[in-house]
Order: sequence, then C-alpha cells, then structure tokens
Amino acid sequence: MPTSQSADARDRADTEHRAGAANRADGSGQAKADGGPGAEPLPPRLLKRWEIGAPDVRTPPATGQGHRSWRVDTAGGAFFLREHAGADRRRVLFQHGVTAALDAAGLPVLAPVPARGGRTLVTAAGRGYALYPWVGGRGRGGLELTFAQCEALGELLGRLHAALDELTPPVQQSMLVPAPRAADAAAAVEATLRDVPDGGGGTDFDALTARRLRERRDLLTEFAGHQPPDVEVSTVGHLHGSFHAEHLRYGGSGNVTAVLGWGGLTTGPVAGEVVRSAARLFACEDERGLDLDRVQAFVRGHRSAFPLDAGQIQSAVHREWWERLCDVAPLRHRYLGGHGAGERGPSTLVSWWSAHLDRTLDAFAVPYTAVYADAPGDSPAYG
Repeated sequence: MPTSQSADARDRADTEHRAGAANRADGSGQAKADGGPGAEPLPPRLLKRWEIGAPDVRTPPATGQGHRSWRVDTAGGAFFLREHAGADRRRVLFQHGVTAALDAAGLPVLAPVPARGGRTLVTAAGRGYALYPWVGGRGRGGLELTFAQCEALGELLGRLHAALDELTPPVQQSMLVPAPRAADAAAAVEATLRDVPDGGGGTDFDALTARRLRERRDLLTEFAGHQPPDVEVSTVGHLHGSFHAEHLRYGGSGNVTAVLGWGGLTTGPVAGEVVRSAARLFACEDERGLDLDRVQAFVRGHRSAFPLDAGQIQSAVHREWWERLCDVAPLRHRYLGGHGAGERGPSTLVSWWSAHLDRTLDAFAVPYTAVYADAPGDSPAYG
C-alpha cells in the first residue's frame, strides 16, 4: 500500500499528466486559434489601419479566453495585436480609455495604439482588433521578490487604485455581495465524490482524490458557522480584477515594467483585491501556506498609496478564505481534470488557511498598526 507521501507524488504527477492530455486533446483547436495550419487568416490590409510600417513577421504568441493574438514585428518596433471576437464594444472601449489614462498618468500600463482614424478598437470581418506596444521583461513569482520589492508591488497596486478612483466614475458605496453557502458547497462535494471510482476498481490517485474531497466536506461542516455577512461597509471602486504574477512583467532592476490583464477590469471592494492579490502572489503550494511576512510588506506598501483600515482588510481576508473554502471547482480541476481553476489558484491553501484563520486575520491587519507602519525596519518582514 503506498504511503501518503507517495500518493501526494502521484497527485502531482497525475495532475501534470491530465494537463498534458488536455493540451493534446485540444491540439487541433489550439493550432487554429493561434493562427496555425487551417486557422482563419487575418483580414487583408488590417495592419495598414495603423501607422506602424509594413510588418516583417506576424507570430502568434498565445491564445487565451477564446482570443487570438499575434506579435507583429516591424521596422519601427514590435507590437501586440489582439482579436476581440464577439466582444462587448462598450466594455472594451471603456477598458481602453482607462488604460490610456493610467498610461498618461505615468503608471506601467500599456495604452492601445490608435489607428489612423483615431480609433483604438478596429473592426474588420465582423471582429474587433486592438494593437499595443510590445512589452519586454520577465515574469517573477511573488515568492521570488525581496521584502522591499513586495512592498513596492503593494504600493504600485495602491497607486493604481488611487488613479482608478480619480479617473473613473464613482461606484455606489453600498454593494450587496452575497456569500456562498456552506450547505451548497457540501452538496457540490458530495456530487463530485460520486464521480470518483471507489472500492477495488479505483487507483491510488482516486483514493487520494476521495480523501481530499472528504477533507473539504469536513472543513465545510466544521466552519459552517463562520460565514461572513452579505453586506459590509467598505471602500469600493474600479479594480484591475486579476492582479497577480502572470500579469506582471519585470525589468532587469526588479521594477515592474508592465501590468497586463486589464480585460478583467471590474468594480468591487478595494480591500478584496488587496487580499486576493496577496493570496495569489505569496501562496506556497505546500504545508507552509501563505508567506505572511511578504503579505505584510505588500499590504504596508498598498497602505502607503491608498490607505484603508484594519477592519476592511480583515473583513476581506474573512471573505476570501470563505469563498475559497466553498469553491469546489479547483478541486475538480486538480483531481478530475475539470475546468474552473479560476483566479484563486490551487486548492491546497484552503486547509492551511482554515487551520490558521485567526493568525491570518491578524497578519493582514498588522501593517495598519502604528508600530509597524512607522518602523518597518523592526518588522519581521524586514529582518
């Protein structure tokens, strides 16, 4: 009988196998979406709508969320062309206006390149296209950052929130954000368990999957009385919507050269985005849970540019933990190959967070204490 450690190793290996199989299964569709053999070509003369010179190379770098995209190299520089198929024109243009204003304000945000007629969303063959300058740099995980860089990143998010507050229409202050119900999540776990082979016909990985699902069911039962309220008084505004490592590019000096991913532009509690971002950036995918020292540096940086208060931060921590606890989709994604890992990242953090809920609530709020705010050098995050 395999040990728990070997089962966990099979967990990782099988997850990688499922991901690879999914990629292979989607291979033909992916090639078409990326502009490979059989793909629908770009409309003729499309790139001539912009004053960028004749393109030397058009290289599809990737495809995400159903959108095709290309890297376009010209004598005058490199550009990123994105297709919006069936897009909400008003929403895309609002996003373009916001990113252009943020760029003009000196923030590391890419403004769309206007076409010859001044439009940023060009329509051709029934589809919309937007062109951006190509950005260099590299991606870095949150755990790669020094504490000073974590603080600088939090300050950048705070500056973005401050600029969004100034440059966008006001958002109503009373927002009803219903919290998911533990009973519904437990029912979803039970339904998922029925998809897992049991008895003598299952594999070691099936047994591990069933164990993880039962662990989540037990947590939902244990913490059923910890549901956050549906209505909370908090500062709300326009948010990036997906501020995490995959949407950040860094230069050689460690500074952020671009914040990407503005397709998720949304509205909601500002503290919620601070907490979600920290949880995505500084989560360890093992028993260490969240790197709370880096979290504290990040929150302190945000406070310096867009101060909230400890109560809002702790309420956001409570809600983020609860929504992760009640979200079964990442479990299905990890263990059954389903869709829906979403913006919350892996499911492995939930057990750790549940066991350290009080500690996490306190840690996120520490930067709002006078001692920490006034003397960062005495904080353990700067030791």
